[in-house]
Amino acid sequence: MQKFVLNGEFIHLIQLLKAMNWVEHGAMAQHVVEEGMVQYNGTVDYRKRLKVKRGDQVEFEGQIVEIV
Repeated sequence: MQKFVLNGEFIHLIQLLKAMNWVEHGAMAQHVVEEGMVQYNGTVDYRKRLKVKRGDQVEFEGQIVEIV
């Protein structure tokens, strides 16, 4: 499991996907979220503007990141 250090209150889900280099660009990030390919705290979430905060976990294609 990877860790992502959050500088601030939150990061939008699509921004996190880009910051982790799991997708190449914002349009791809939006697509994978819309297609239900991303899990937020163990549940598929379709919200592109989801605010990910400390203590949350995001999973994409077998990769997991914990927000610290």
